[in-house]
Amino acid sequence: MPPPHMPSGCSRESVHCLMLFLFLSPPTGHIDVSEIQECFHGLGVHITLTQAQKILQSMDRDGTLTIDWLEWRDHFLLNPLHNMEEVVTYWKHSSVLDIGESLAVPDEFSQKEIRSGMWWKQLLAGGVAGAVSRTGTAPLDRLKVLMQVHGTRSDGLSMLRGLKAMIQEGGIRSLWRGNGINVLKIAPESAIKFMAYEQIKKLIRGQQETLRVRERFIAGSLAGAIAQTMIYPMEVLKTRLALRRTGQYSGMSDCARHILRTEGVRAYFKGYLPNLLGIVPYAGIDLAVYETLKNTWLQRYQTGSSPDPGVLVLLACGTISSTCGQIASYPLALVRTRMQAQATMQGSPQLSMVALFRYIVAREGVLGLYRGIAPNFMKVIPAVSISYVVYENMKRVLGVTSR
Repeated sequence: MPPPHMPSGCSRESVHCLMLFLFLSPPTGHIDVSEIQECFHGLGVHITLTQAQKILQSMDRDGTLTIDWLEWRDHFLLNPLHNMEEVVTYWKHSSVLDIGESLAVPDEFSQKEIRSGMWWKQLLAGGVAGAVSRTGTAPLDRLKVLMQVHGTRSDGLSMLRGLKAMIQEGGIRSLWRGNGINVLKIAPESAIKFMAYEQIKKLIRGQQETLRVRERFIAGSLAGAIAQTMIYPMEVLKTRLALRRTGQYSGMSDCARHILRTEGVRAYFKGYLPNLLGIVPYAGIDLAVYETLKNTWLQRYQTGSSPDPGVLVLLACGTISSTCGQIASYPLALVRTRMQAQATMQGSPQLSMVALFRYIVAREGVLGLYRGIAPNFMKVIPAVSISYVVYENMKRVLGVTSR
């Protein structure tokens, strides 16, 4: 977050670049007023000496009229924030990045953002970013599906063997099987989830903008359940296309017709129950861990009068809570994928959710419920990196500016 009295033409990125530059370049390890003013001028932002002094004084704790490393670190990373609404508005959309998982709580827009019409641009930017990041990490996503279905103890399918098997069976292009339908379902899923979330919020809290944690959990879970119910046949198609052999289907429509002809309509909802149940632990643990970590930090480290931690703390809490949610819901995701794929596995018993849980634990142990979690976590860093770059560029193209 920029220091108080920051010129309006200076972005957060410019501030962070400025401070990093100043701390890397001065041999003394301290920043004075003239260096702040000079560096701003170098960035094309012209500020007066008085403005530079106000920026320095907002971080200067020892009265030396210079800033050292510890003062800069404490101000930008650990100090409580004084304008939390502006920071949350900036970060809550920029940091919610699509990594191909569909269990997250929907993105929450304020009434001001909805009235201004900016919400659809945010969703469009996120959708394009999600499509590009999913395409970039599709090989890891397909490898995860293969390991979930075929990575039993007897098969011994490792990540390396799985990648080699995919390339040998269908060439490099086979690494992207199932990605088309995975990208196509972004738009309807995001739109349904957003609209359902907004309507449920109105039912719970009337026209008020904010929700408490419990209410947000209920609204998010219900919105996710509605969206998943509407697009679930696409989830089944994605799994079947990811597992298909070369030449088995000519495309998505051929796969859909084949499933309907040979297995009936009910096949499009195989694994629906564990998928739906997975939303509850994911959303619940995500929100609970987030609030617990944030409150623990506030009780231990808060020194000022502001009740809000810094942006870095919020992002760290969000990352840890999301990871915990994924770990908790992963066994249900694995069972869902196995149920979707049962008809394609020769000799595999057609089991219910509970029976399949018991079958996996009996044959593979508890760790069998986490087959494929390694490539699932491996795709997070590249997915977030790709998604962030595309998201920020799409916002500029659409005219969505960060305050």
